[in-house]
Amino acid sequence: MSFKKVAVIGAGVMGSGIAAQIANAGVPVVLLDIVPKDAADRSIIAKSAIEKMLKTDPAPFMHKRNAKLITAGNLEDDLNLLADCDWIVEVVLEDLSIKHATYAKIEQHRKAGSIVTSNTSTIPLAKLVEGQSESFKKDFMITHFFNPPRYMRLLEIVQGADTRQDAVDTVRDFCDVKLGKGVVFCKDTPGFIVNRLLVFWMQAAVNQALEDGVSVEVADAVMGKPIGVPKTAVFGLIDLVGVDLMPYLSKSLLATLPEGDEYRNISHDYPFITQMIAAGYNGRKGKGGFYRLNKDEKTGAREKQSLTLNADKFDESQYKAAAKVDLESVAAGRDGLKAVLTTDDEGGRYAWKVMAKTLAYAASLVPQIADDIYAVDEAMRLGTNWKFGPFEMIDALGPKWFADKLKAEGMDVPELLTMVGEGTFYKVINNKPHYFGTDGQYHKIQRAEGVLLLSDIKLGATPLYKTDSAALWDIGDGVICIEFTGKMNAMDSLVFETYGKAIEMIGDGQGSYKALVIYNEGTHFSAGANLGLALHAMQNEMWPAIEELVLGGQKTYMALKYAPFPVVAAPSGMALGGGCEILLHVDHVQAHAETYTGLVEVGVGLVPGWGGCKEMILRFQQKEREAYAKAGGGKPIWFAPNTTPMGAVRRAFELIGTAQVAKSAQEAKAMGYFKDTDAVTMNRDRLLFDAKQKALDLAKGYAAPEKVMEIRLPGKSGHIGLNMAVEDMVKAGRATPYDEVVCDHLSFILTGGEEGDWTNPLSEDDMLKLEYVEFMKLVRNQGKVDLIDHMLKKGKPLRN
Repeated sequence: MSFKKVAVIGAGVMGSGIAAQIANAGVPVVLLDIVPKDAADRSIIAKSAIEKMLKTDPAPFMHKRNAKLITAGNLEDDLNLLADCDWIVEVVLEDLSIKHATYAKIEQHRKAGSIVTSNTSTIPLAKLVEGQSESFKKDFMITHFFNPPRYMRLLEIVQGADTRQDAVDTVRDFCDVKLGKGVVFCKDTPGFIVNRLLVFWMQAAVNQALEDGVSVEVADAVMGKPIGVPKTAVFGLIDLVGVDLMPYLSKSLLATLPEGDEYRNISHDYPFITQMIAAGYNGRKGKGGFYRLNKDEKTGAREKQSLTLNADKFDESQYKAAAKVDLESVAAGRDGLKAVLTTDDEGGRYAWKVMAKTLAYAASLVPQIADDIYAVDEAMRLGTNWKFGPFEMIDALGPKWFADKLKAEGMDVPELLTMVGEGTFYKVINNKPHYFGTDGQYHKIQRAEGVLLLSDIKLGATPLYKTDSAALWDIGDGVICIEFTGKMNAMDSLVFETYGKAIEMIGDGQGSYKALVIYNEGTHFSAGANLGLALHAMQNEMWPAIEELVLGGQKTYMALKYAPFPVVAAPSGMALGGGCEILLHVDHVQAHAETYTGLVEVGVGLVPGWGGCKEMILRFQQKEREAYAKAGGGKPIWFAPNTTPMGAVRRAFELIGTAQVAKSAQEAKAMGYFKDTDAVTMNRDRLLFDAKQKALDLAKGYAAPEKVMEIRLPGKSGHIGLNMAVEDMVKAGRATPYDEVVCDHLSFILTGGEEGDWTNPLSEDDMLKLEYVEFMKLVRNQGKVDLIDHMLKKGKPLRN
């Protein structure tokens, strides 16, 4: 069973976000909320939530058209809409009486067998089902999403003693495959997994900073990236979620935690927190929090300031300019967690005290909060974006070392930590990953059907070929996977060398290997060309090396486009510049929903040089032909009546010239970066499997595409027209003088250069030569060197 229609009750930030993600999956949603007093529009709350999401950044919708799948209503006039819904998600206030009143309304209108779930994170399931019918109990469970629902991958599920298993399986499968969630099953305990551990960690960190006199800056510097935690770290995270939320979370935990729980021992209500909230310092949503941006009234300059901690009082005089932290413990992060925690400086000592308490607490809670350690680690990675879960962290320290150090410092050693002894919590057995169970045995990590991870394959394999920037892996059934391995998975000559080896090994696709998949499990697919190497070459005027890189990329991408075997790319995260260009040359893109792609070269003063201009022209011209044929013009032809020679050129110029980036795979399709036949995988863990299956399907009777021999472009008149438009933008202050320089080269390429004319078709090779020549002209421009240098240092384009 799958869900054909879903209802979400509660149109707050979380409820509307859940509705948006369901709509992103292509499923119609009913969004209901209360009727405000004296409201002219009785459904204004739900309608306003949808309108707000259309303006929110980062966007809850993967494409704005998905908003049309949401029907707004209210809880007095539109409860009849629940009769058609297969799944009803309750996201109302965390008040048991309000939830019970909502369930009474749902029960009156839902159809038999429909599933009802709550998004609660604080109320036990046992309390939620008190007084409910037997049928309601069978159809009910907790589905705890994390905010924002589109971007946070974790879904915690809690099932009751009476919940029917087929309902649980249906919700799990839908949320996994359709919503892209990593589903973790939790016990019906306070805070489930993530909130239980995260609130403890934050409380321990605040306590220790106050006790040891550690500044906010030092705490966040060492408790962020050095230990594998997002850069918000502790105090930045509290500002992000809201300072006012912390007392609420603590209160909800204390209301239900068992006596003797360690959180009860560290929980503390600090007067300064109460005073911050009263003064409007609630974090980023208020005047500030532990950090604030202070504006100088005379100069208008903004200064980042941090709060000097004082447990007993808060006032604005405690803010000071945020200091830059230079500690050995922070730098030690490059050598791993243990190096940080054993560094004998202010940061290292602080980090050890906080993490020792947190990791020991986590080890004491299994199997209380979850059946096994893998569930806890998975939840913490997906729900907090920590790089490692607590048991992976303990393995990094060495369980025996950690236990001995706890004991030496007079801390209790959890039973599970004693049980694992000199072993580790994770182990590879017969080339498969296993975890240490509460029974003292190792158990294989079970992957769901349709999940294929390259990291698992690599446990029992050696690469077919490897360079410093890429590797080839046999992923079974005659399919080779190329994995980028350099910094930001950037493209360079070693990547092209590896592509060449893959082409050689697969040959005509009739031997041992039959297809190629381009995939990696990095945060980003590829940031494009290696700008660091490119900048070095430019500054030292190593022009032949740059020429070789450009021509090597063109040759490689064309070889892949016309290879005698199918090539499937499976991107996730950023696929920019050259990383986007490879997607334009493959047979099929199987993209993760969260793929952000675009031809952004103009941002660093260049133009696409590996066929990006050529491919966008071909795509937009093909769309014109298809539109003509669809409108009744018959078979698509090279010239479509009722279109102009500038149609495809103008679209490509606008897209590339403004460095537009698609912020989802759905947007990439709409913008033309992906073809209509390309596909989207919602769950990141299913991406490689889906790409491999598509490659195998394409391999059956595969024939390489025919080469494009005629590309008709407008020539000089088109070039002049585009340049006039850019001149107007510069005069209006919407483009810089250097934008005008770059766009002149871009428009020259897109209109066909000196040889361009509607009656004089060009070949793909002609277009590639244009890209190469204009790219090399720009490479020698100092303005472009400044742009690249700024991008590498600041991470954003320089506007000059």
